[in-house]
Amino acid sequence: MKDDNKNQYRINGQIRAKEVRIVGDNIESKVYPIAQALRIAEEHEADLVEISPTAQPPVCRVIEYSKFLYQQKKRQKEMKAKQVKTEVKEIRFGPQTDDHDFNFKKNHAISFLKDGNKVRAYVYFKGRSILFKEQGEVLLLRFANDLEEYAKVEMMPVLEKKKMTIVLAPKKEIIKKKNDSKSVQPKPQKPVASTMANETENE
Repeated sequence: MKDDNKNQYRINGQIRAKEVRIVGDNIESKVYPIAQALRIAEEHEADLVEISPTAQPPVCRVIEYSKFLYQQKKRQKEMKAKQVKTEVKEIRFGPQTDDHDFNFKKNHAISFLKDGNKVRAYVYFKGRSILFKEQGEVLLLRFANDLEEYAKVEMMPVLEKKKMTIVLAPKKEIIKKKNDSKSVQPKPQKPVASTMANETENE
């Protein structure tokens, strides 16, 4: 697999600037002539890596290049893991959906929204049921209103042919709350059997 980071940064003799600001462990962060910066990197048995070429002067880091690439890959992987993958989940209603079915589908929508997914809910009008399009719109608006705690309306009800559709997007605070709860790990509990055994021995 091709490493996108490998040729992204100039190192050592590839750096064209006459002077650079260097950063690194146990190194005073200030501007040095390029020759002196290269010498400092050599003294630390490391490389001079240009990390901010557009700065004036460019910023370079004194670090082993292989270690630097590893850190960059790890950071990218962590950022990718934190990104929420948004999917669009569909929920279908009939124009005369009863309360039981409505609540069942609403609970499904809450679950989808908590997972960070969008919800596209629609009413399908079959045959002469298109006469109840106003009823379908009321149902979708009620659906959005009941989910107000979890979602915001991204698209108001729109009728296209035999389908009236509304789109809801999860609120940021709902996604954040879910991510925060994931990060809190429960403390390991002492096995009941061993606790009982200890109490027996103490008696």
